[in-house]
Amino acid sequence: MFLPNTIKLFRYYKSLGDKSIDQLEEDQLFDTPNEVSNSLAIIMKHLHGNMLSRWTDFLTTDGEKEWRNRDGEFELEAESPAEIKKLWEEGWNCLFHAIEPLTEEDLERIIYIRNEGHTVTEAIMRQLGHYSYHVGQIVYLARQLKGNNWHSLSIPKGGSQNYNKDKFSQDKQRSHFTDKV
Repeated sequence: MFLPNTIKLFRYYKSLGDKSIDQLEEDQLFDTPNEVSNSLAIIMKHLHGNMLSRWTDFLTTDGEKEWRNRDGEFELEAESPAEIKKLWEEGWNCLFHAIEPLTEEDLERIIYIRNEGHTVTEAIMRQLGHYSYHVGQIVYLARQLKGNNWHSLSIPKGGSQNYNKDKFSQDKQRSHFTDKV
C-alpha cells in the first residue's frame, strides 16, 4: 500500500500546485512579495531541477546529478510563463515515470543523494516532504496574489460545519482522502 498511497500524495500535491497556478494571471507567476522572496516561477523552476536530478536514473545514479545547476534554479532568465509551466510538467512527469514502475521489493534498495545512502522508501519520503513544502509556498503565494478572488482548495473559511455534516451523513467507507479531490 505504500507505493500507491505515495503516488496519490504526489499527485495530490501536484494538483494543489496546478489549481493555484491556474487561478493566476500569467504575469503573476513572476511576482514576489519582496526582494528576498522567490516568485512562483522560481519555485517551479527549482522543483523542476530537483525532480530531474532526483528521479532521472533514480535507482542507479546519485540523486544530485553533476549536470544540475541548483543555484541557476533561483535565477530567471528570459523564461516565459509557458516555459515555466513546461518545466513544471516535465519535472512531475520525470517523478511519475520513475516511481510508478517501482515494486515493493525496490523499497529497501539503497540509493544515494549527495553520497548519503537512503532506502528507496526514505528517499521517496524525503522528496515528498520537500515537494509538499514548496507546493505549500506556491499555494500561499498564489492566495496572497489573488486576495479576495481566491477560490479555496479545501474547506473554505466558515464551511467546516456544513462540510462535516455532509461527511457524517454518509456511510463509513474505506477510501483515500485524495480520491474525491
